[in-house]
Amino acid sequence: MNAVLIGLGMVADLHADAVAATGGDVRLAAVYSRNSERACAFAGRHGGPRVLDSLDDIAADPTLDFAILATPPDARAPYISMLARHGLPVLTEKPLARTLEEARALVETCEVANLPLGVLLQHRMRPASLVLQTRLAQGDLGEIATVELRVPWWRDQSYYDAPGRGSYARDGGGVLITQAIHSLDLMVQFCGQVADVQAITATSPLHQMEAEDFAAAALRFRSGAVGSVMASVTHYPGGAEEIILNGTAGSARLAASRLIIHRHGHPPEEIGTLSATGGGADPMAFSHDWHRAVIADFADALRNRRQPAITARSALPVQALIAAIERSARTGQRQEVADG
Repeated sequence: MNAVLIGLGMVADLHADAVAATGGDVRLAAVYSRNSERACAFAGRHGGPRVLDSLDDIAADPTLDFAILATPPDARAPYISMLARHGLPVLTEKPLARTLEEARALVETCEVANLPLGVLLQHRMRPASLVLQTRLAQGDLGEIATVELRVPWWRDQSYYDAPGRGSYARDGGGVLITQAIHSLDLMVQFCGQVADVQAITATSPLHQMEAEDFAAAALRFRSGAVGSVMASVTHYPGGAEEIILNGTAGSARLAASRLIIHRHGHPPEEIGTLSATGGGADPMAFSHDWHRAVIADFADALRNRRQPAITARSALPVQALIAAIERSARTGQRQEVADG
């Protein structure tokens, strides 16, 4: 299948490498950037895909099967709406949109057009995450009672010196929607939607930025479980994100790509190994394997006329949770989490 990559910023090389790693199932056929010089240089590094000069060229190209959208968040809604009008499926970087309302509108636009829209929440595709999802479905931990999520990441000030980064206008927020969204999404996939939150957020003296670089929240899940969240880019030099689930039949600790399960009456099990996650000063210090898995699945879904593994609609619950955490921090009051 032929893909066009739209947006050639920080994450674009990883996308190109991920496409190349699909073994020919997906081909990077074209690229587009508003900066034509950057587009030509990028194409030269990645096997010479065609450089398209305009969005009209994308819309008019019958050889393209889908678009990979890697623009900043503030540019995604116009691109997705345009591509939906022209019937080109889209696999977009996270977050789907800057706000829950904007995300819902994009989902509805593509569903009305009967057009597949996927989101690169690639932590779902880590082997250890898939194993934990299966074990939870089998009931191996029993009923989940308490949950703990920690994202002790680090970003240098130079990261936020890029124009618009860490702002509401461009990114939709700070650590919650840009970094912690992956772990928050996994937590919701594992434990179901959150009912209400009580939260604080802050911009620490460690960064000059508009949005938050630290967030903490107490959660009550719709299942009755309770939990806590700490998300930060203030933890130098940065560590692995971690989700701990405590159930009536055992517990699980998922630290990046390593899973440890303790079941009552059974020896501990360890699945996977701890690997780089992009949680330090270099945000791109992680494998492209998980992106490859999402891209390959999206192409296979188009080929076989099925839903992709990570649909845009399935990304709405985490955006609803982030919106509620931000609301609670602003008001100082507990907030209900809207339906995703």
